[in-house]
Amino acid sequence: MIAAATETRPAGLERAAWLALLAFIAALQLSIAAAQILLTLTAVLWLALIVRGRERIEVPGMFWPLAAYAGMTLVATLFSLDRGISLRDSKQLLLFTIVPIAYRLLPGRRSLTAVDVILTVGALAAIVGIVQYAVFDFDHLGQRVQGSLSHYMTYSGLLMLVACTAAARILFRREDRMWAALVMPALLVALVLTMTRNAWIGVCAGMGLLFLMRDFRLIALLPVGAALFIGFAPAHLTERLYSTFSLQDPSNQDRVAMLRYGVQMIRDHPLTGVGPDMVMEVYPDYRDEAAVRDLNPHLHNVPMHIAAERGLPALAVWLWFLAVLIRDLARKSRSSAMPSLPTAGLAVVAAMLAAGMFEYNFGDSEFLMLFLVIVTLPYAADRLPRRTVPAAAGRHAA
Repeated sequence: MIAAATETRPAGLERAAWLALLAFIAALQLSIAAAQILLTLTAVLWLALIVRGRERIEVPGMFWPLAAYAGMTLVATLFSLDRGISLRDSKQLLLFTIVPIAYRLLPGRRSLTAVDVILTVGALAAIVGIVQYAVFDFDHLGQRVQGSLSHYMTYSGLLMLVACTAAARILFRREDRMWAALVMPALLVALVLTMTRNAWIGVCAGMGLLFLMRDFRLIALLPVGAALFIGFAPAHLTERLYSTFSLQDPSNQDRVAMLRYGVQMIRDHPLTGVGPDMVMEVYPDYRDEAAVRDLNPHLHNVPMHIAAERGLPALAVWLWFLAVLIRDLARKSRSSAMPSLPTAGLAVVAAMLAAGMFEYNFGDSEFLMLFLVIVTLPYAADRLPRRTVPAAAGRHAA
């Protein structure tokens, strides 16, 4: 007679694919090259599982509008002002495969393990940033905290997502929240030290939403945090905060100008845009004396950039993706046995949208990869593992 197993673990190829995915999730906060290699390995193992088990590829409901957005991107590439440039940029669409991969490989409590990895590596990345600021003089706009990544904007965007995920675990999970509470100060300190205002706005939006969902009185923590920041932060950081609201700030002036140029691009190319990755190529044609920079690779606003680059229909499909995602996550936040996952998903969507009014974060590969992982976890958590083997010793009973 076989005794019931109290624990289960993935077997064979399944386990290898799962571990490869966890390694990818860890690497994407540290190195884009390592993350891409591990994602490729994970995709190969995932396909091997599908083929060996003769499985049908399953996806969550929000994947279909995301796939439609990919289709609209390819249409925009076809009509691009330079198809070669746009086609090379469109390879980023392959990152959308993260959704079916994570959906298949992170069922049940494995999704919580993925969050453990995200928080742990996020804490390490935050410590690296704090050391850069305190020891290596990454403390001014010419040299900003960036962790092990190539750009401070990417680093701050990832910290924003991790901080929102940690806050969701603290507020909406009774177990396993001590580690999230311990790493939260490092995440927030490192995020502040990046001097990246869009990420500051995003984390406030994401955490503000979590506070409202948990207990609306918690929203008072935001002004308290702002007061503490103003009272105790170094002068150059508080000045950076004040600059957010100044139209005399050069980067703010440039963002206003970019919005104007984006509208002009949309008027000229309303259906398919100028083409993926073509904004910088056509920027000199639209730039006027109000612009601060001669060139900008993107328009520092997600909806505006999508519409200018891929057309208004693509923007409509992207908004459809967000609507489906928000609807599903809101429903799951009320019904899920692991509510910290859908609430984390809602928080990162709010953070992405708020920060995305001032930065094209949806087009940043590292940011997009972590974003897709986090918003897929609530869907995956509702699934049961396909194949498991007993983890407890002693399978036979007398």
